[in-house]
Amino acid sequence: MKTRDIAATEPMTLAFEVTVSSVQELSPNFRRITFGGYCLRDFGVNGDTRDLRIKLMIPSLAEDGAELPLPVFEMTQSGWYREWLAMDPAERGSMRTYTVRQSRLDSVYPEIDVDFVMHFDADGHGGPAANWARNAKPGDAITIIGPNNRHAQCYTAEIYGGIEWRPGMAQRILLAGDETAVPAISAILESLPSYMTGHAFLEVPEAGDFLELTSPADVEITWLARGAAIGRSRPHGELLQQAVRSAVPEPGWVGIKASDGGAGPEPEDVNVDVDILWETPARMETAEIEATKNPDMPAGAMPFYAWIAGEAAVIKDMRRYLVRDVGIDRKQVAFMGYWRQGKAEL
Repeated sequence: MKTRDIAATEPMTLAFEVTVSSVQELSPNFRRITFGGYCLRDFGVNGDTRDLRIKLMIPSLAEDGAELPLPVFEMTQSGWYREWLAMDPAERGSMRTYTVRQSRLDSVYPEIDVDFVMHFDADGHGGPAANWARNAKPGDAITIIGPNNRHAQCYTAEIYGGIEWRPGMAQRILLAGDETAVPAISAILESLPSYMTGHAFLEVPEAGDFLELTSPADVEITWLARGAAIGRSRPHGELLQQAVRSAVPEPGWVGIKASDGGAGPEPEDVNVDVDILWETPARMETAEIEATKNPDMPAGAMPFYAWIAGEAAVIKDMRRYLVRDVGIDRKQVAFMGYWRQGKAEL
């Protein structure tokens, strides 16, 4: 069978039943959990994973605290999500989205690393994923929904819907995100070509969360700690927004100055308390593309590209600043509201 025929008949995603290989404390608020399993030989996108998103199926707990059996996915024509929704809510567990931080899929025993942000309130209570990660130990089982590499045999990573990093021909970049975006930004930085330049801003709860990051590119990496030496915690996103505004001043930055001095169109309003803010060049509708500054210019044709992710209200403010005030073409920037304060996210 030809590879194109294989890709046409294979499902894009599979359910991988894996176990915890190891647990590593990276910092006060980051814990790395390594998942392994021979089934991961079928995992991947035929290219760098970059900001690859996967779904973790967090097991439900019985009344005595014991984990219930993992849900079994048939991966039917209706799709895994509908299959999961049709399961008994008391038994199917919780679903959460995470990023593949690193992978060793060609090893004798394939593994992937997932970095968890350990969010807990003052009483020590966290969401299903953080609670599970806090108690995770080698041998624990979990199900991952991720890309089927057999489907990708004649394609590149561009085909998989869980990857948003698509800089095209850009040579200057901006990466910005809070702690939830740190794993994705870290993986992207490691995959960059040497000719790229730019900035990467990462806002985290405290200075102890600054991690060692490397990149082949000439990108300046800046860590921002909300719990700074001044003795109080800064509001979430404040330092990140200040850093982005300093690195991308208005008006007319990156050579796309408009006749009106660099101002761009007012982006459509998104109620982040109701809707998900997720605007990337690959997902923009025709009407949105026509409303951009350069409707006839394809995404990736400009020398600049930005990738911004984190708390939705913060991302919304930066979206307005970059698009309206600076005048950056919307086809050159990805805005992703990973989560919303006070709201559980999938």
